[in-house]
Amino acid sequence: MSSFICNLVHFVWGTADREPLIRKSWRDDLHGYIGGILRNKKAKLVAAGGIEDHIHVLASLPATVSLAEIAGAMKANSSRWVHESIPQGKGFDWQAGYAAFSVSKSAEDRVKCYIENQEEHHRQWKFTEEFKALLEKHEIPYEERYLWV
Repeated sequence: MSSFICNLVHFVWGTADREPLIRKSWRDDLHGYIGGILRNKKAKLVAAGGIEDHIHVLASLPATVSLAEIAGAMKANSSRWVHESIPQGKGFDWQAGYAAFSVSKSAEDRVKCYIENQEEHHRQWKFTEEFKALLEKHEIPYEERYLWV
């Protein structure tokens, strides 16, 4: 039998120290660059969004790569792109960790809409509150002191 895979993953990570470094003027280019990183890994960008201090990526992953490999590639290569392509990007860096949540096909449109409407969402929620709420929703235990390193 052939293998049939539907592996949707919602990734979230912040800038180092949650600094507001992602400028609206180049945010779409960053998202597009991450889409290219995913294509190089035989994955597909479904949605990307965020604000100044964090990013959300919904991706469809092949069975041939791990979450850690995809997250590492997105973070390392996009950080290098910012340093090389954005004049104000000298001090840019991502936080060390990330979150990854599995998404069922039936929830894809809802998660995509959530990601694409981050600016509106963050008029009411701070990233720190949002991130903890996502962890709790997915029943992922955490210790607050390790969230932002």
